[in-house]
Amino acid sequence: MARRSRKASRRHPLATVVLIAIGLVVTGGGYAAFSSTTTATADTEITSQAVIDEGEKLFAANCATCHGMSLEGTDDGPALIGVGAASVNFQVGTGRMPMAMQGPQAMQKPTQFTDEQTLALAAYVASISPGPAIPDESLLQADGDAANGGELFRINCAMCHNVAGAGGALTEGKYAPELTGVLATHIYEAMLTGPQNMPVFNDDNLTPEDKRDIITYLKYIENNPSPGGYELGALGPVAEGLFAWIFGLGAIIGLMVWLTAKSN
Repeated sequence: MARRSRKASRRHPLATVVLIAIGLVVTGGGYAAFSSTTTATADTEITSQAVIDEGEKLFAANCATCHGMSLEGTDDGPALIGVGAASVNFQVGTGRMPMAMQGPQAMQKPTQFTDEQTLALAAYVASISPGPAIPDESLLQADGDAANGGELFRINCAMCHNVAGAGGALTEGKYAPELTGVLATHIYEAMLTGPQNMPVFNDDNLTPEDKRDIITYLKYIENNPSPGGYELGALGPVAEGLFAWIFGLGAIIGLMVWLTAKSN
């Protein structure tokens, strides 16, 4: 009897493994369900009908004069059909829209709307005619490949924005803005939508991972000082050569004048 009792109380060798597996499945399933619920709730909050209705009111009061009540555009502003939430979030979120006055390009200035109002405007425009969406947060953490991002930036962006993102002049009073201090969201949206004179880099030109790497590169050079010392505005060999000509040759000429006066 005692022997039978001991045999009955023994566990199967795989019982512990099965229990651990069941625990992992239950825990992982619960976490996935909670995460998906949270994400769905956030998306619903952004695209809910109440938010869209608020965006419609803001659009009618602040944007429709130039862009038309149905986003069809007017003589004073382009159509917004198909521009998507990303374009609206960039233009309004950087203060470029509404424009203070007509000019070669919309200038960045303090924003007129809160973040919530900007998202409402973006949700309304996207509800009328879908287009590029606001990027996912996972692509904005600046945790990609900075070396690959630097190479992509030099190939696709440096001719206008400078290799260090210092910006530069274009034709007819236009310019490529400085990229220091720009939010990662707005950098991504600019690549995705091509504002002002900038070309569009859709996901066939630069994949989402490529865009993440470019953001990583820009944030790296923004947060790390130049190893070569004073950057002279990061404008490249022109500024450095001008500095050498003015101050280097000026010092030599000054020394020659001093030596001549000394000898006399």
